[in-house]
Amino acid sequence: MTEKMGLCVNLITGSVQGLKSDNEDYVGHYIPQDTSQLLNKGIAVAVADGVSSAEAGKEASITAVTRFVEDYYKTPDTWSVSHAGSNVLSTINLNLFKRSHEFTNEEKGFLCTFSGMIIKSQTGHFFHAGDSRIYLLREGTLKQLTRDHIASIGNGRSFLARAMGMDNSIQIDYGKVALQPGDRLLFSSDGIHDFIEELELTELLSVNAVEDSLADLLISQALANGSDDNLSCAVVEVLSLPKQSLDEYNAELTRLPFPPPLEPGMKLDGYLVKKEIFASSRSQLYLVQDIQSGKTLVMKTPSVNFVDDTGYIDRFIQEEWIGKRIESPKVVHIVRQKNPRTFLYYLMEYVEGISMDKWMAQNPAPKPKVAIDIIEQIAQGLGAFHQKETIHQDLKPANILIDDSGEQIKVIIVDFGSVFVAGLAEIFIPLEHQGALGTATYSDPQYLTGKNSNIQGDLYSLATICYELFTGHLPYTEKINECTTAFQFDRLRYIPAAEHNPVIPVWFDRTLERAVIFDLDKRYSNFDTFLRDLKNPNPEYLKNDPKTEKHKSPVLFWQMLCAFWFVVLLMVVVLF
Repeated sequence: MTEKMGLCVNLITGSVQGLKSDNEDYVGHYIPQDTSQLLNKGIAVAVADGVSSAEAGKEASITAVTRFVEDYYKTPDTWSVSHAGSNVLSTINLNLFKRSHEFTNEEKGFLCTFSGMIIKSQTGHFFHAGDSRIYLLREGTLKQLTRDHIASIGNGRSFLARAMGMDNSIQIDYGKVALQPGDRLLFSSDGIHDFIEELELTELLSVNAVEDSLADLLISQALANGSDDNLSCAVVEVLSLPKQSLDEYNAELTRLPFPPPLEPGMKLDGYLVKKEIFASSRSQLYLVQDIQSGKTLVMKTPSVNFVDDTGYIDRFIQEEWIGKRIESPKVVHIVRQKNPRTFLYYLMEYVEGISMDKWMAQNPAPKPKVAIDIIEQIAQGLGAFHQKETIHQDLKPANILIDDSGEQIKVIIVDFGSVFVAGLAEIFIPLEHQGALGTATYSDPQYLTGKNSNIQGDLYSLATICYELFTGHLPYTEKINECTTAFQFDRLRYIPAAEHNPVIPVWFDRTLERAVIFDLDKRYSNFDTFLRDLKNPNPEYLKNDPKTEKHKSPVLFWQMLCAFWFVVLLMVVVLF
C-alpha cells in the first residue's frame, strides 16, 4: 500500500513455475517513495511470459520487466507517459532482438510477451505485446483491456504473432483508462487466464480481499483447473486517487520556459549559482550548489537562441534521459531533480579536471602509456553508450574531461547533445555541419553526409583523437572542416602519422589509418580489435616495415618513443 499525493493502492504479486521445470514468467513493480517522483512518474506494474520455444525466454522476461521499471523512471519528467513508455520498450526490444540473433537456431532466443501499466494521477497507461493480459474489474464487471496477439493457422492451431525480441522493431499496443476508487486491475500470464473462465475470474477478484492470499488463490484455482504452464499475476486495487488531475500540470511541464541568463548569487529551484563554466550558441553550463545539502553540481541550460525550436527542445530533454540510462564511471552522472522545476534545465555531477583539448595543449607530448590509457578509458565510456543501443556521434576533446591530479589519470565523457538512440522509433537525423563548433573535425564524415555509421562512427572519432594525441595533428589535416559533401571528403588524403612523429612505426600508423578510413567496409568494426592492434603489432601490418623488422618488440618501441619525447622535453627546457 502507498498513500502519497492522494494516490493509494493495494498491490500484490505471485509467480510459480507450476508443472514446468523452470519459471519463465516474471512480475515486477515499483512504487516511488519520493513524493515528486510519484507525482511526476506514477506507479509501474508489469508481467512478462517467456516464449516456451525460445532458449532464453526466462532471461527475456526478467530483462523486459526490470528494464521497463528501471528505465521508465529515468525518462524526463517532461515526457508524456506514452512517449516515455514506448521509447523505453523500443530500446528493450532491440536489445532482446540483438541478443536473440547470437543464436544460430532462429527458433531460439530472447523472446517474451509483455503487459505493463503506469498508474499516474487518475489514469492507467498500459503497454502490451503478446498474449499476457491486463483486466479491469469495476463494479462487478470484468473487462479485458489488452488484446491477444495470436494468429490462427487452422485446425485449432495458432501461434504468437507479436513478442518482445521477435523483430528489430515492434509495434507496442498503447492505451489508457480513467481509473476510479474501487477499481481492481489484474495482470496475468496465460497460465492463469487460459485456465480460469471469465465468470469464475470475476467472482474470485470480486469477493476476495486484495492481499497475498488472493494471488495464491488465483494460482491455486488455475492449477486445479488443469494449468500446465507457469502461473504469474499482479493485482492492484485502487483505494483513492488525487482529487485534482495532473493533465494541466503535465501540459505546463512540457512547456517549461527557458531560464534567463544566470549570474553568480542567483537562486533557482533551490540551487545557488556560483559561476558560469561554459557558454556557447547552443547551451550554458553553470556551477551551482544545492542549498539544502551543500552539494556542488553542474546545471545545463538551453540557449535562448532556440526558444522557438521544438526539435532542439525535444533533443535537450532527451539528453537528460540518455544520461540517466548510462551508468559508467567514465560517463558523467545525471542527477535526479528533487524539487519541482520552474525552468527547463538538468543537473549533472561536478567532475574535477579540464577539457581534453586544454589538457592536450598543456601536454603536447604525453607518455605513450598515458596516451593509450586515455584512449582506453574513452573507449570504456563509449562502450557504456553502446550497451544501451546509443551512439555518441559527436565525440571530441571538448566533450571529455581529464583529471590528472591523482596517481592515476581519470577520463570522463560529459556531453550527450548529439547522441542517436537506435531503439527509438525515430528517423535518423544527421548532425548539422557546424564548423564553428568543430563538429567536422572529429565526427565521422558518414554522419555529416547523412549516413548512420553506428559504432564505427564513434570508433572514427576515437581514432582521430588518438592520432592527435600522438602527433599533435589531424589525420586529414584542418581541411576536413571545409568539407560539406561526399565528393569533397573523397578528395582528402590520410597523412601518415610518421610524417609528424617519425618514431611511430608502420604497424601503429596503419592501425590508425584503418580506423579513420572513410570506407566502412575497410574500417574496424569494433573497439576491441582496434585497441588490440594499437597495443600489439598486427602481423598484417608488419610487412615491408624496416623499422618494425629492426624493433619487433612493441615494448621496445614504447621505450624508445618515451626516450625520444624525454629528449625533446629537455631541449625545450634548455631553450626556454
